[in-house]
Amino acid sequence: MTAAEGKKSGAWPLRLAATLWAGVMSGFFWSFSTVVMPGLASANPQTAMQAMQSINTAVHNGLFAVGFFGMPLICILVIGHAARIRDKGAPWAVAGALCYLLGTFLVTVIGNIPMNRRLAPLDPLLPENATMISGFIQDWTMLNDLRTVAALAAFLLLTVSLSLTDSHIESQQAVPYGPPAQ
Repeated sequence: MTAAEGKKSGAWPLRLAATLWAGVMSGFFWSFSTVVMPGLASANPQTAMQAMQSINTAVHNGLFAVGFFGMPLICILVIGHAARIRDKGAPWAVAGALCYLLGTFLVTVIGNIPMNRRLAPLDPLLPENATMISGFIQDWTMLNDLRTVAALAAFLLLTVSLSLTDSHIESQQAVPYGPPAQ
């Protein structure tokens, strides 16, 4: 594929969107692993359980849903597009998209969400329920750490794909400064 064909293909804007959103999500997950979950672990069990239940309720909003469900769609588009145009950045883009789909989205769907659903109906004021929160925090954070690493790896792989995308390379050619030559 020539640089002109790559530019017309739309690879760079699509990969840029995936790259940026992988970065946003890696930061979101990282903040949970480094701030939110350690904070909950240091709180009393009843408060920690109530806080986690509140967080799980608050995350059910339209803005988060657009990003959370939109990124897998973007990843699928990146994979399909890369298979079609096969430029130098395509393997990196596919690797980044798969990393996100499997390591971030799938882990969330089969790991963190079921844990959150099991936590939701529990009454944090009952001592037998409050005692389980420390194990919950440990297991949930381990899965979240995996999501964080996968989203960060996706960000890095997609960044490499951007640097190798033909349309981006063409747009980086030197542009003369000053008035046009007479």
